[in-house]
Amino acid sequence: MCELLAMSANTPTDLCFSFTGLTRRGGETGPHKDGWGVTFYEGKGVRSFHDPDPSASSRIAEVVQTHPIKSEVAICHIRQANVGDICLANTHPFIRELWGQYWVFAHNGQLSDFQAEPGFYEPVGTTDSEALFCDMLNHLRQHCHRGDPAETLVEHLVELANNYARQGVFNLLLSNGERLFTYCTTKMASITRRAPFGPARLKDTDVTVDFESETTPDDIVSVIVTEPLTTDEKWDIYQPGEWRLWRKGEVVLSGGR
Repeated sequence: MCELLAMSANTPTDLCFSFTGLTRRGGETGPHKDGWGVTFYEGKGVRSFHDPDPSASSRIAEVVQTHPIKSEVAICHIRQANVGDICLANTHPFIRELWGQYWVFAHNGQLSDFQAEPGFYEPVGTTDSEALFCDMLNHLRQHCHRGDPAETLVEHLVELANNYARQGVFNLLLSNGERLFTYCTTKMASITRRAPFGPARLKDTDVTVDFESETTPDDIVSVIVTEPLTTDEKWDIYQPGEWRLWRKGEVVLSGGR
Protein backbone atom coordinates (compact mmCIF):
# COMPACT_ATOMS: atom_id res chain seq x y z
CA MET A 1 0.00 0.00 0.00
CA CYS A 2 0.98 3.63 -0.45
CA GLU A 3 1.14 6.43 2.11
CA LEU A 4 -0.64 9.76 2.07
CA LEU A 5 0.10 13.21 3.48
CA ALA A 6 -1.99 16.37 3.30
CA MET A 7 -1.99 19.78 4.93
CA SER A 8 -4.77 22.28 5.53
CA ALA A 9 -3.84 25.62 7.10
CA ASN A 10 -5.36 29.05 7.69
CA THR A 11 -2.19 30.78 6.51
CA PRO A 12 0.42 29.86 3.88
CA THR A 13 2.65 27.28 5.58
CA ASP A 14 5.51 25.10 4.38
CA LEU A 15 5.40 21.31 4.50
CA CYS A 16 9.15 20.76 4.96
CA PHE A 17 9.01 19.07 8.38
CA SER A 18 6.24 16.57 7.58
CA PHE A 19 7.50 15.96 4.06
CA THR A 20 10.98 15.15 5.38
CA GLY A 21 9.50 12.47 7.65
CA LEU A 22 7.34 10.97 4.93
CA THR A 23 10.12 10.74 2.35
CA ARG A 24 12.17 8.49 4.64
CA ARG A 25 9.41 5.89 4.25
CA GLY A 26 9.97 5.89 0.50
CA GLY A 27 12.66 3.21 0.38
CA GLU A 28 14.45 3.73 3.71
CA THR A 29 12.22 3.17 6.76
CA GLY A 30 9.35 1.91 4.63
CA PRO A 31 8.76 -0.03 1.39
CA HIS A 32 7.08 2.75 -0.61
CA LYS A 33 9.89 3.09 -3.17
CA ASP A 34 7.91 3.20 -6.43
CA GLY A 35 7.68 6.96 -6.88
CA TRP A 36 6.35 9.98 -5.09
CA GLY A 37 4.67 13.29 -5.74
CA VAL A 38 3.55 16.46 -3.98
CA THR A 39 1.29 19.30 -5.08
CA PHE A 40 1.03 22.71 -3.43
CA TYR A 41 -1.77 25.17 -4.08
CA GLU A 42 -0.63 28.76 -4.57
CA GLY A 43 -3.70 30.91 -5.16
CA LYS A 44 -5.54 29.35 -8.10
CA GLY A 45 -2.36 27.75 -9.37
CA VAL A 46 -0.53 24.61 -8.35
CA ARG A 47 3.15 23.81 -7.98
CA SER A 48 3.65 20.07 -8.48
CA PHE A 49 6.64 17.73 -8.24
CA HIS A 50 6.64 14.08 -9.37
CA ASP A 51 9.38 11.46 -9.50
CA PRO A 52 9.14 7.70 -10.22
CA ASP A 53 12.29 7.10 -8.15
CA PRO A 54 12.25 6.40 -4.37
CA SER A 55 11.65 9.54 -2.32
CA ALA A 56 14.33 8.61 0.24
CA SER A 57 17.05 8.99 -2.40
CA SER A 58 15.43 11.51 -4.75
CA ARG A 59 17.35 14.70 -5.47
CA ILE A 60 14.05 16.37 -6.37
CA ALA A 61 12.68 15.42 -2.94
CA GLU A 62 15.76 17.05 -1.38
CA VAL A 63 14.83 20.31 -3.09
CA VAL A 64 11.27 20.17 -1.75
CA GLN A 65 12.52 19.34 1.77
CA THR A 66 14.85 22.33 1.86
CA HIS A 67 12.82 24.87 -0.11
CA PRO A 68 9.95 26.22 2.05
CA ILE A 69 7.06 26.39 -0.42
CA LYS A 70 4.18 27.99 1.45
CA SER A 71 0.64 26.86 0.83
CA GLU A 72 -2.72 26.59 2.59
CA VAL A 73 -3.43 23.18 1.02
CA ALA A 74 -0.93 20.52 -0.04
CA ILE A 75 -1.24 16.84 -0.98
CA CYS A 76 1.60 14.30 -1.06
CA HIS A 77 1.84 10.60 -1.92
CA ILE A 78 4.57 7.94 -1.80
CA ARG A 79 3.85 4.84 -3.85
CA GLN A 80 4.15 1.11 -3.35
CA ALA A 81 2.96 -0.12 -6.72
CA ASN A 82 0.27 -2.78 -6.97
CA VAL A 83 -1.63 -1.76 -10.14
CA GLY A 84 0.26 -0.18 -13.05
CA ASP A 85 3.91 0.12 -14.00
CA ILE A 86 6.42 2.25 -12.12
CA CYS A 87 6.57 5.35 -14.30
CA LEU A 88 5.88 9.07 -14.18
CA ALA A 89 2.37 8.73 -15.65
CA ASN A 90 1.36 6.50 -12.73
CA THR A 91 2.75 8.78 -10.01
CA HIS A 92 0.29 10.56 -7.72
CA PRO A 93 -1.07 13.16 -7.05
CA PHE A 94 -3.19 13.39 -10.20
CA ILE A 95 -4.50 16.77 -11.36
CA ARG A 96 -7.48 17.80 -13.50
CA GLU A 97 -9.39 21.05 -14.12
CA LEU A 98 -13.09 21.28 -13.25
CA TRP A 99 -15.16 24.51 -13.10
CA GLY A 100 -12.06 26.67 -13.41
CA GLN A 101 -10.27 24.99 -10.49
CA TYR A 102 -7.45 22.50 -10.29
CA TRP A 103 -8.59 19.33 -8.50
CA VAL A 104 -5.83 17.23 -6.91
CA PHE A 105 -6.27 13.57 -5.94
CA ALA A 106 -4.17 10.94 -4.15
CA HIS A 107 -5.28 7.43 -3.20
CA ASN A 108 -4.02 4.67 -0.94
CA GLY A 109 -5.52 1.24 -1.57
CA GLN A 110 -6.49 -1.09 -4.36
CA LEU A 111 -9.59 -1.72 -6.46
CA SER A 112 -7.95 -4.07 -8.95
CA ASP A 113 -11.14 -4.90 -10.88
CA PHE A 114 -12.49 -1.34 -11.01
CA GLN A 115 -13.97 -0.24 -14.32
CA ALA A 116 -14.72 3.47 -14.71
CA GLU A 117 -17.75 4.60 -16.67
CA PRO A 118 -16.88 6.39 -19.94
CA GLY A 119 -16.83 10.16 -19.59
CA PHE A 120 -15.10 13.45 -20.29
CA TYR A 121 -12.11 12.66 -18.05
CA GLU A 122 -9.84 9.77 -19.00
CA PRO A 123 -6.77 8.35 -17.25
CA VAL A 124 -3.34 8.93 -18.78
CA GLY A 125 -1.65 6.11 -16.87
CA THR A 126 -2.71 2.60 -15.95
CA THR A 127 -3.48 2.81 -12.22
CA ASP A 128 -6.84 2.07 -10.64
CA SER A 129 -6.31 5.29 -8.66
CA GLU A 130 -6.32 7.60 -11.66
CA ALA A 131 -9.32 5.75 -13.10
CA LEU A 132 -11.14 6.35 -9.80
CA PHE A 133 -10.25 10.05 -9.90
CA CYS A 134 -11.59 10.42 -13.43
CA ASP A 135 -14.75 8.53 -12.46
CA MET A 136 -15.32 10.88 -9.50
CA LEU A 137 -14.87 14.02 -11.57
CA ASN A 138 -17.09 12.69 -14.36
CA HIS A 139 -19.81 12.11 -11.77
CA LEU A 140 -19.43 15.62 -10.31
CA ARG A 141 -19.41 17.15 -13.79
CA GLN A 142 -22.62 15.32 -14.67
CA HIS A 143 -24.58 15.65 -11.43
CA CYS A 144 -23.34 18.87 -9.81
CA HIS A 145 -22.89 22.46 -10.95
CA ARG A 146 -20.40 25.27 -10.59
CA GLY A 147 -21.23 27.17 -7.42
CA ASP A 148 -23.01 24.31 -5.63
CA PRO A 149 -22.56 24.54 -1.84
CA ALA A 150 -19.93 22.38 -0.20
CA GLU A 151 -22.63 20.25 1.40
CA THR A 152 -23.96 19.22 -2.02
CA LEU A 153 -20.53 18.28 -3.36
CA VAL A 154 -19.65 16.35 -0.21
CA GLU A 155 -22.91 14.41 -0.35
CA HIS A 156 -21.94 13.15 -3.80
CA LEU A 157 -18.32 12.51 -2.80
CA VAL A 158 -19.35 10.47 0.24
CA GLU A 159 -21.77 8.40 -1.83
CA LEU A 160 -19.04 7.69 -4.38
CA ALA A 161 -16.42 6.94 -1.73
CA ASN A 162 -18.74 4.52 0.08
CA ASN A 163 -19.36 2.71 -3.18
CA TYR A 164 -15.65 2.46 -3.98
CA ALA A 165 -14.92 1.27 -0.44
CA ARG A 166 -17.28 -1.65 -0.92
CA GLN A 167 -15.06 -2.77 -3.80
CA GLY A 168 -11.70 -2.58 -2.02
CA VAL A 169 -9.41 -0.34 0.03
CA PHE A 170 -10.09 3.34 -0.61
CA ASN A 171 -8.23 5.94 1.46
CA LEU A 172 -8.56 9.31 -0.24
CA LEU A 173 -7.24 12.87 -0.38
CA LEU A 174 -9.06 15.27 -2.72
CA SER A 175 -8.92 19.07 -2.95
CA ASN A 176 -10.02 21.92 -5.20
CA GLY A 177 -7.70 24.37 -3.43
CA GLU A 178 -10.44 25.75 -1.17
CA ARG A 179 -11.32 22.60 0.75
CA LEU A 180 -9.72 19.24 1.43
CA PHE A 181 -11.86 16.08 1.47
CA THR A 182 -10.44 13.03 3.27
CA TYR A 183 -11.94 9.53 3.45
CA CYS A 184 -10.66 6.50 5.34
CA THR A 185 -11.35 2.78 4.97
CA THR A 186 -8.31 1.38 6.79
CA LYS A 187 -5.68 3.86 8.05
CA MET A 188 -5.63 7.62 8.45
CA ALA A 189 -4.67 10.02 11.24
CA SER A 190 -4.63 13.78 11.75
CA ILE A 191 -3.21 16.41 14.05
CA THR A 192 -4.17 20.06 14.39
CA ARG A 193 -1.48 22.36 15.69
CA ARG A 194 -2.44 25.72 17.19
CA ALA A 195 -1.23 28.02 19.97
CA PRO A 196 0.39 27.30 22.32
CA PHE A 197 2.80 25.58 19.94
CA GLY A 198 5.55 23.25 21.11
CA PRO A 199 8.32 21.03 19.76
CA ALA A 200 7.79 17.86 17.74
CA ARG A 201 10.14 15.03 16.77
CA LEU A 202 9.86 12.93 13.61
CA LYS A 203 9.52 9.16 13.94
CA ASP A 204 11.49 8.25 10.81
CA THR A 205 14.52 10.51 11.08
CA ASP A 206 16.34 12.47 13.78
CA VAL A 207 14.69 15.85 13.16
CA THR A 208 12.98 18.06 15.73
CA VAL A 209 11.25 21.37 15.17
CA ASP A 210 10.02 24.01 17.61
CA PHE A 211 6.77 25.18 16.05
CA GLU A 212 6.55 28.16 18.42
CA SER A 213 9.51 29.77 16.65
CA GLU A 214 8.02 29.05 13.21
CA THR A 215 4.44 30.28 13.74
CA THR A 216 2.25 33.11 15.01
CA PRO A 217 -0.38 32.75 17.75
CA ASP A 218 -3.15 32.87 15.12
CA ASP A 219 -1.86 29.98 12.98
CA ILE A 220 -3.87 26.77 12.62
CA VAL A 221 -2.18 23.96 10.72
CA SER A 222 -3.60 20.47 10.31
CA VAL A 223 -1.73 17.49 8.90
CA ILE A 224 -3.48 14.33 7.67
CA VAL A 225 -1.43 11.16 7.11
CA THR A 226 -1.69 7.40 6.70
CA GLU A 227 0.54 6.77 9.74
CA PRO A 228 1.52 9.37 12.42
CA LEU A 229 4.80 11.09 11.62
CA THR A 230 5.91 12.20 15.10
CA THR A 231 6.64 10.37 18.35
CA ASP A 232 5.75 13.01 20.92
CA GLU A 233 2.35 14.29 19.78
CA LYS A 234 -1.16 12.89 20.12
CA TRP A 235 -2.69 12.06 16.75
CA ASP A 236 -6.41 11.68 16.12
CA ILE A 237 -7.07 8.30 14.47
CA TYR A 238 -9.82 8.05 11.84
CA GLN A 239 -12.32 5.20 12.08
CA PRO A 240 -13.10 2.99 9.05
CA GLY A 241 -15.69 4.74 6.91
CA GLU A 242 -15.01 8.14 8.48
CA TRP A 243 -14.71 11.23 6.30
CA ARG A 244 -13.80 14.82 7.06
CA LEU A 245 -13.90 18.04 5.06
CA TRP A 246 -11.17 20.51 6.01
CA ARG A 247 -10.94 24.24 5.38
CA LYS A 248 -8.20 26.52 6.67
CA GLY A 249 -6.98 23.94 9.16
CA GLU A 250 -10.37 23.12 10.69
CA VAL A 251 -12.89 20.32 10.13
CA VAL A 252 -16.02 21.97 8.74
CA LEU A 253 -18.01 18.79 7.94
CA SER A 254 -17.56 15.18 8.99
CA GLY A 255 -19.40 11.89 9.25
CA GLY A 256 -19.44 8.21 8.50
CA ARG A 257 -18.31 6.82 11.80
